[in-house]
Amino acid sequence: MPLMRIDMVKGRRTPDEIKKVMQLSYDLTRKDLGVPEDDRFQVVTQHEAYEMKLMDAGLGIERTDDILLFEILSTPRTMGQKKKYCQDMAEAFHTQMGMKPEDIMIVFATNHAEDFSFGNGKQQFLNGEL
Repeated sequence: MPLMRIDMVKGRRTPDEIKKVMQLSYDLTRKDLGVPEDDRFQVVTQHEAYEMKLMDAGLGIERTDDILLFEILSTPRTMGQKKKYCQDMAEAFHTQMGMKPEDIMIVFATNHAEDFSFGNGKQQFLNGEL
């Protein structure tokens, strides 16, 4: 169950484009990270341009206000899965949405089964419901 948070600059995309961002990233999460169908938890947050400052850490990456920041909170994934995912995301958003690969930033964070409660005060991974 990855929880995906997608941050973007407000007003840069239409509702349909936002839905496409969500669908494309979900499809690649299923393909590259082995996430089952209907295991979909995504939150989009839009910010004023001045509220997002995502520097390049000295890498020479030139970002625009079209940047998308994907924060993925997930149970552990392999280095190979993460590498493939990052490459596929940059390529897919470039070819399918015309975005610069430089404007796709991805951050992974790891949690474990005991860190989830999907509701009702239960930890479904621990009690056998999932």
